[in-house]
Amino acid sequence: MTAQTTVTLNNGLEIPALGFGVFQTPPEETISSVTTALEDGYRLIDTAASYGNEREVGEGFRQSGLDRSEIVVESKLWISDYQADKAEVGFEASLRRLGLDYVDLYLLHQPTPVDFDDTIAAYQMLEQKLAEGKVRAIGVSNFSPDHLTRLIEKTSIVPAINQVEVHPYFTNATVQHADATLGILTQAWSPIGGIHRYRPSDVPGSGNVLEHQVITELAAKYGKTPAQIVLRWHLDEGRSALPKSTKAARIAENFAVFDFSLAPAELAAIDALDTGLRGGPDPELLNTRSFPKAVDNS
Repeated sequence: MTAQTTVTLNNGLEIPALGFGVFQTPPEETISSVTTALEDGYRLIDTAASYGNEREVGEGFRQSGLDRSEIVVESKLWISDYQADKAEVGFEASLRRLGLDYVDLYLLHQPTPVDFDDTIAAYQMLEQKLAEGKVRAIGVSNFSPDHLTRLIEKTSIVPAINQVEVHPYFTNATVQHADATLGILTQAWSPIGGIHRYRPSDVPGSGNVLEHQVITELAAKYGKTPAQIVLRWHLDEGRSALPKSTKAARIAENFAVFDFSLAPAELAAIDALDTGLRGGPDPELLNTRSFPKAVDNS
């Protein structure tokens, strides 16, 4: 198997650039999906407290037979646990559900702009857990440049990762630039534009990027699938990417991207597909009142 690409975080931790996501994967399908991914060579698994499948991610890892040191486990704290008296409870509940003594990467799942003091308190808890050795690197998800600036002003450790929506139809260039300037790795969720396929819109530019001529022509040129072209675009531009699937063939396909690279002009052609159209929720509008979902930490 061709060696996979790795990236080094701002604290020196080296992680696989390509990971496996389980967003919206039902718990009953998560164990088999994770074990399949690990058998295929994935070594970074991304979950979250709010996904409701941390237990199954942990069980999938245990069933794989891999040594703990071989896998990078990433999870996230949900906004219902951001208050100072809840954040540590939420973190420890993640560890308990995963069945682990430590988690490799732990992120704040969303900013809460109107309650940003809670966001800061939650991140300060992550700093504490990093110092205790219960997490190897900490970060954020869905943070804008302004959110990053506000956070860094009040905390001690620059996030290692900012996990955000990035795909050819939404390159999120302003966030990517801010991340690069601050030494933060941009990690792409919905990296092949699935968010627009699962949540279709009549707005131009919100369709299936895998059917775009630029992508399909590159796929034909390299003898790859459109999804593999898009994932290679992420890797060649230095991002981490988290494709997801419950289908064994697709899981394997998404990992078979380490035997070719795209030319600079080809990367630029994919960049040019950006429509500026976000498929996911606007991080500025999310808080515990607009999105009252809570995680059961019992």
